[in-house]
Amino acid sequence: MEPLQVTIIGSGLIGRSWAMVFAAGGFRVKLYDIAQEQLTTALENIRKQMKEMEKSGVLKGALSAEQQLALISVCTDLKAAVEGATFIQECTPENLELKKKIFGQLDLIVGDSVILSSSTSCLLPSKLFTGLKHVKQCIVSHPVNPPYFVPLVEIVPHPETDPSTTERTYALMKKIGQSPVKLNREIEGFVLNRLQYAVISEAWRLVGEGVISPTDLDLVMSDGLGMRYAFIGPLETMHLNAEGVSSYCERYAEGMKLVLNTFGPVPEFSGETVQKVNQALSEKIPVVPKVLDARRKWRDECLTGLAKLKTQMKS
Repeated sequence: MEPLQVTIIGSGLIGRSWAMVFAAGGFRVKLYDIAQEQLTTALENIRKQMKEMEKSGVLKGALSAEQQLALISVCTDLKAAVEGATFIQECTPENLELKKKIFGQLDLIVGDSVILSSSTSCLLPSKLFTGLKHVKQCIVSHPVNPPYFVPLVEIVPHPETDPSTTERTYALMKKIGQSPVKLNREIEGFVLNRLQYAVISEAWRLVGEGVISPTDLDLVMSDGLGMRYAFIGPLETMHLNAEGVSSYCERYAEGMKLVLNTFGPVPEFSGETVQKVNQALSEKIPVVPKVLDARRKWRDECLTGLAKLKTQMKS
């Protein structure tokens, strides 16, 4: 059976990651960009990453690195790139006008069955897709960086997205080994960033008010809450920390409200606290490209190890 084809628009970091995830799932991938040299660089980068992962035994999917690489081809002609695709994932920079332009171009050349999906992390579907004649086929599939190691994908429909588009996207993401979640409607920041910003906001206030140092604040998450959250979410945490959620609410609602009412306003993220946090973090990880890259590499290795462990725990 001929493998299904997907098209990735944009060969930056996220585009390359999506290409690797789809190839690992056995899909033929056409990677599109406007400049050939960008595509050449992207392919070299993908090859290097796949070979390294194969060597360390963390390559995803049933195929070898060579077999996966053979599934990826590149293209600088948009029309040729989308021909035969069942799914198109847009990964251009986070700029509304640019993305609208791309979807406007795609709208003119695609058929009525392909899914048009965007990797945007914060642009609402109603801003991106309104007015397109194929709006029913449009959806946001927001990955988490780096998508290869962090499987979550937020699926966010436009008000006019056909339910079958949502279902097909969800099934596809499951098939390639990601963990899709469906939002029933669009909302600013989707869900991952709303949760993330709630945490950042309180972290910022606690450090700003001198309650705790920046490095200790991070430890509360990495060696405390985060250990749980790597496996279960906040709602299951409630469920397990009492005899179920109802009992948790009976027991702790008053205490929670008492604490929540002491939360301050939304921080400005400027001034003294920025300097304080920046200084502490820069002492730990100097803001030098080489050092930052090494730390990111270490982070990705940790995520790889955690992903492996999670797979073992599930089985």
